[in-house]
Amino acid sequence: MIRALITTVPFGQVDPVSLSLLDEAGVEYVVNPIGRRLTEEELVSLVPGFDVLIAGTEPITERVMTAGPQLRLISRVGVGLDNVDLLAARARGIAVAYTPDAPADAVAELTIGLALSLLRGVHLANTAIRQGVWKRIQGRRLAKVTVGVVGVGRIGRRVIRLLSAFGGQILANDLVPSTLDEPVRWVDKPTLFREADLVTLHVPLTRLTRNLVGAKELAMMQPDAFVINTCRGGVVDEAALSGALRDGRIAGAAVDTFAHEPYAGELVAVHTCLITPHMASMSADCRLKMEYGASQNAVAFLSGQPLHELVPESEYTMRASDVAPEEVES
Repeated sequence: MIRALITTVPFGQVDPVSLSLLDEAGVEYVVNPIGRRLTEEELVSLVPGFDVLIAGTEPITERVMTAGPQLRLISRVGVGLDNVDLLAARARGIAVAYTPDAPADAVAELTIGLALSLLRGVHLANTAIRQGVWKRIQGRRLAKVTVGVVGVGRIGRRVIRLLSAFGGQILANDLVPSTLDEPVRWVDKPTLFREADLVTLHVPLTRLTRNLVGAKELAMMQPDAFVINTCRGGVVDEAALSGALRDGRIAGAAVDTFAHEPYAGELVAVHTCLITPHMASMSADCRLKMEYGASQNAVAFLSGQPLHELVPESEYTMRASDVAPEEVES
């Protein structure tokens, strides 16, 4: 009997079709018995005896893989790979698959929603009213500001497409300026941080993007500017961001992902920081696509069928060299 440990939660709540797919393929599965993101220690204790991990963002380390000698496949529900030790997986002959396109639309849409909330002070007005203060906030429209998009991949491109419907100027930064249907101005990062009224981040987390936005970058920004992080925790230096917000050096921020989750750090007490619990991909349709895609990858792998969503060789090369092409200054 092939056994799969489903570590990501929730799973199957939108629609049980992903679980049905495993049932039909004769895969015995166990859904995360703790009901939250697992620690490394918890995963080490749970993984023995399983052939497949249908995984979330929990740390899938060399130690975890050593504890699960039967493990043959890690099938990520989502796109981020920073929690998976790819080189350790390769050394043990463990295949790694993911669902890179499934969450993109949901993340892009929430990014726009956060941008609108920051520019119009929606989160501030909501808090004020609950505290008995009735004060209308005069904000800005997306059509009247300059938005800087750092990382123009699957999600960044979608963000640009949505932004273009509002009007306004869009600055873009990536390794190589690519052809887009929407009008953008390609700039280097310092120019983007200096000129943008709102900066939104869409890069993977690697050594070179860790603390990509720190004290230096925040100091470049205008005092009425905003920053949004819906990509990966660790891309923004949370302590530096908290200091910049408390000192009024930037006007506000929206943060969906954190270096340590669940998050309970100092940004919780900063009223100009809009905080969400790593929910950018959590629309019903995109969550279902992620879950179903991960289950499909598992079933295909176990039945010897070709996988279309195996992690590409470039990810292993990047991890081995610890340099990601998209993170090089353009």
